Amino acid sequence: MACRGHGGAYNAAVPSDLSDADVASRAAAGDSQAEAEMCRRMAPRLRLYGMRHLRSGAAADDLVQQVLLTTLEALRAGKLRDYEKLPHFVLGMARMTVLELRRGAKRRGALLEIYGAILVPEAPIEPEVDRERLGRCLQSLKERDRSVVMLTFYDDRAGSDVARFLGVSEANVRVIRHRAIRQLRGCMEGEVA
Repeated sequence: MACRGHGGAYNAAVPSDLSDADVASRAAAGDSQAEAEMCRRMAPRLRLYGMRHLRSGAAADDLVQQVLLTTLEALRAGKLRDYEKLPHFVLGMARMTVLELRRGAKRRGALLEIYGAILVPEAPIEPEVDRERLGRCLQSLKERDRSVVMLTFYDDRAGSDVARFLGVSEANVRVIRHRAIRQLRGCMEGEVA
């Protein structure tokens, strides 16, 4: 599309003294340089309108792109016959686009109000833990096994930190942790208390 950057450098191929109507006429005929000139002229007006009504730089930039694209498509398709009315056409497109954005936001808000609770996932149900039994099971572990479990899950330390603290290798920490978890699971399920 010819509107890249919607504020690009002046293009010598399109004289700056041409009226908006003349530029629109040339753009409608397929002159890509005239399209770029039209974008250069209309973009600041559109951005100002967008900032005034949307109150967001990003939304204003999106409005500029959307309206300029729609305008170029309308020119190419011959939908705008009176080129003198180009500024009014562009402003009308901007107004309609802003209204559509607002209607969409209202619809989204209403739908979220109605169905929003359904979209929010329920908090996972944590299994109830018999804390007394867990304490007894932890006490039944060997001192080093209990230290690995406590440092890993209670203090939230990485395996490398646990290994340094206990003076063993990371691989050894993984083996100890695996064995301790298996023993805790068995103890909590009632196999050994």
